Amino acid sequence: MMVGNPLLGRIQNREAKVGVVGLGYVGLPLGMAFAEAGFPVTGLDVDQRKIDKIAKGESYIKHIPSAPLAELTNAGKLKATNDFAKARELDCVVICVPTPLTASREPDMSFIVATGEALAPYVRPGQLFILESTTYPGTTEEVLKPLLEKNGLKAGVDFFLAFSPEREDPGNKGFNTKTIPKVVGGYSPACLEVATALYGSALKEVVPVSSTRVAELAKLLENIYRCVNIAMVNEMKMLCDRMNVDVWEVIQAASTKPFGFQPFYPGPGLGGHCIPIDPFYLTWKAREFEFHTKFIELAGEVNWQMPYYVVQRTMEALNQNKKVLNGAKVLCIGAAYKKDIDDHRESPSLRVMTLLKEKGADISYHDPFVKELHKGHGFNMEMKSVPLDPETLNQYDAVMILTDHSHIDYNELVQRSNIVVDTRNATKAVTQGREKIIKA
Repeated sequence: MMVGNPLLGRIQNREAKVGVVGLGYVGLPLGMAFAEAGFPVTGLDVDQRKIDKIAKGESYIKHIPSAPLAELTNAGKLKATNDFAKARELDCVVICVPTPLTASREPDMSFIVATGEALAPYVRPGQLFILESTTYPGTTEEVLKPLLEKNGLKAGVDFFLAFSPEREDPGNKGFNTKTIPKVVGGYSPACLEVATALYGSALKEVVPVSSTRVAELAKLLENIYRCVNIAMVNEMKMLCDRMNVDVWEVIQAASTKPFGFQPFYPGPGLGGHCIPIDPFYLTWKAREFEFHTKFIELAGEVNWQMPYYVVQRTMEALNQNKKVLNGAKVLCIGAAYKKDIDDHRESPSLRVMTLLKEKGADISYHDPFVKELHKGHGFNMEMKSVPLDPETLNQYDAVMILTDHSHIDYNELVQRSNIVVDTRNATKAVTQGREKIIKA
């Protein structure tokens, strides 16, 4: 029978060695939070570039400053390695790896499986393993647990197992890893106790729930809530375009109601690692229970179709200037999925650029935070960000605002461009040249 008190004591004394697998937008700030709380932290990642950067105390994520990272690494509180054998020395291992969709929009468990297989040889009694990757309910018990039990040790008996969904919002200055409430579900009551103690030692608030499945589904609900409401307002935008009504003005007016209404805003599609993906995780799992999530699937489809709508509006705008998309020079503003960050995972900008290229457009892009784009995840081009030069804007047949970064002078952009296709209402304050603006 597993003895939990020794690990609890080590956690309470900040002696427990904590490992974080996957040092991306979730894993790096989480590892830093544990290190700042006094735990010795080891990051595990297959990307040597990240390991080298951490060793030098250099951040590779825009909203995470290098100074606090360097302070932790210089003090020996945070280190990184690609040697998964180091997991044997760790007391607590938190897994923060990607969970994308396959080409057929089904859950891609390959990163979780690969991580579980890499950790399996080094599982020892008394360890705690926590999965943070956004996924369908049942993943922790059905996918990760059997992998960790390969050498005969049992979850809830020999080692602890839990799920705690990540809640990162890159660029949000109001919340960070330490201040966002942390939902935690354990495989057993003892697993929940230990996982809650670990997070409670480093984060402001922990919210325990009764099982890993509840925690997994809570994360999906959070993001599907946003997905459904964004789909509704995206559909409203398309209707407003036909009615010749400004959807942004409609939303602003509705937002004056002090109760019963929360504003959501349209765009060229959904981006980020969670909101565009989560509905399809749940609908895939629901089929196992012979349940069709019609409402959720419809919302997902509306949002997935938005890049096509944006391209169609661009074709119409060019047509008004007696131009065709095939052969047109198009400058896309923004590759990140939202303003003022460097995260372009699942960015609708990439899908829009792909569709433009497929239709023969000569495309360039500008994004000060995303200097280069590489092939992968359905994007098949190698591109570099071009300077935003006011003197050359009129050389483009159309300029598309796909991400409304704050550094851009939209007044000048509109005045110097031939056509501006605005998908983010970035030009709302522009007073001159509004006849050039096409809302999409």
